[in-house]
Amino acid sequence: MFELICNILLFVFLGYSYFTHVLEAKVPKAYLKNPNVLYPSVWPKVIIILLLVCIAVNIYKIIKENKGNPEFTFAAFGKNSVAFLKSKMFIGMVILVVASFILEPLGFVVTAALLMFCYGMLLGEKKWWRLLIIAAVLGIVFHIVFSGLLNVNLPRGTVPFLRSFSLFLENLF
Repeated sequence: MFELICNILLFVFLGYSYFTHVLEAKVPKAYLKNPNVLYPSVWPKVIIILLLVCIAVNIYKIIKENKGNPEFTFAAFGKNSVAFLKSKMFIGMVILVVASFILEPLGFVVTAALLMFCYGMLLGEKKWWRLLIIAAVLGIVFHIVFSGLLNVNLPRGTVPFLRSFSLFLENLF
């Protein structure tokens, strides 16, 4: 039942996104003269339509497979949702949501290190000090690789000393 509800919510969200999608990219005048040109808003809408079709097929499949199943009721869903809220999967989703909120103020290095540390603890690592060292080193290495070598702009953070540290790492390469 949980999978069905998630699919329905995703279907509604994508349908809403399709009709409210606003793309403010400027289209050069040379492209406007060509009647066969694909505008920037075409591909996101095509992808959304394909996703809507796939989700509709999945919803049909879920309903067909669970027809007559006594566990496929809202009462069973209510009982199972309490267990889901206590599961590692839900805690992991909460960690990701928190990471998305702290990414801008703390920057990529700290957020990535905290994310890896929290997931390591969630997965059962007992030696927290070793996990802390590995997470910090990997956060720095990821920042150097993506920002320095691949020229990907990562959030530097708004906290002054964290921003200075990110700029220092970017200047290494």
